[in-house]
Amino acid sequence: MQTPSTPPLVSVITPLYNAESFINETIQSVLNQTYTNWEMLIVDDCSTDNGPDIVKEYQEKEDRVYYVRLKDNSGAAIARNVAIQLAKGKYIAFLDSDDLWLPAKLEKQVAFMEDGQKAFSFTGYGIMKENGEIKGKVVEAPEVVNYEYLLKNTIIGCLTVMLNVELLGKVQMEPIRTRQDFLLWLSILKQGVTAHGLNETLAMYRRVNDSISSQKLQVAKRNWEIYRKFEKLPFLKSCYVFMNYAWNGLKKV
Repeated sequence: MQTPSTPPLVSVITPLYNAESFINETIQSVLNQTYTNWEMLIVDDCSTDNGPDIVKEYQEKEDRVYYVRLKDNSGAAIARNVAIQLAKGKYIAFLDSDDLWLPAKLEKQVAFMEDGQKAFSFTGYGIMKENGEIKGKVVEAPEVVNYEYLLKNTIIGCLTVMLNVELLGKVQMEPIRTRQDFLLWLSILKQGVTAHGLNETLAMYRRVNDSISSQKLQVAKRNWEIYRKFEKLPFLKSCYVFMNYAWNGLKKV
């Protein structure tokens, strides 16, 4: 049982799909954390490569790593939702199967969250190529982000987000194939919650050439759909925030 002096448990939410080239590094980046009270929930979306075998090897020797396989290929949103439902932590943190955390990420972010009992935080992150080569580009975290800000600037990297389950509940993502994370952040901020930025580079985002997120036109179309279909913004406001989104996106390239 957790005592007042016990650091809060962090549940790491990781969807897995055909990531055998990267999942080893991703798990190692969690094992290398200076903060040790975590569980890693890896939900396999019907991978057809050797990624699941790699995860199972870790599970056999590390009791903080859990592996679950979905019956059908359903997308990252469903995989994350299953992991969130299984999570036992006060905090949930997101880490995709090709991204990395720096060793002090959880330690610094938990302390940041505990200071004032924040509901939602995110950090800065770096960008690397598919082969792991660091690009030198850093996405900084503004001090605060609200709903209107996020509409115009998708600055929050999923791999950096930490949510307080005690304050927000077990949130769920819309079962769409892309931008489900962006839509979730909007739904939380729309309730009046503020996202607090910890402006340190504590994670590394891997740009995989054939990933869905690398298909910029498709992502842009999904953003427009989110503005119009999900957020139900008027046409002119949708145009305004979309132009801002596009400009800010160019600055992150």
